[in-house]
Amino acid sequence: MIEINYSIDEIDIIVSEKIIPRIENNIVCFEGRMGSGKTTFIKSICNNLDVVDKITSPTFSLINEYKTLNDCLIYHFDFYRIKNKGEALNFGVEEYFYSSNLCLIEWGSKIEGLIPEKRHKIILNFIDGNHRNLIFS
Repeated sequence: MIEINYSIDEIDIIVSEKIIPRIENNIVCFEGRMGSGKTTFIKSICNNLDVVDKITSPTFSLINEYKTLNDCLIYHFDFYRIKNKGEALNFGVEEYFYSSNLCLIEWGSKIEGLIPEKRHKIILNFIDGNHRNLIFS
């Protein structure tokens, strides 16, 4: 586990030097209150992994699929609006989770029992308008 306080201006350095080298599993769950920077952090991960697609929050679509320069796929989930685990099962979420592709999941706690146990968790805490606290496990 690592804990880091950082400014928004440092996010790309934190992601490239501290987070990406530690990702060993293909599942990374992001937790934190609204406005804590989950989507911004995911955008930085995707940019550092050479995603060629536009990176946006999948709040209404539940999932976005991004392609990297070397044709790898990254899945970005946002379960904030999901009402129950059945909704996630209905669109085949388990197929994504058990693929070898990187899955970046916002609000994963809403479907806790469906996410594989081998995963990383990033908790983002709001400090102030320009600073965040990150806990990576």
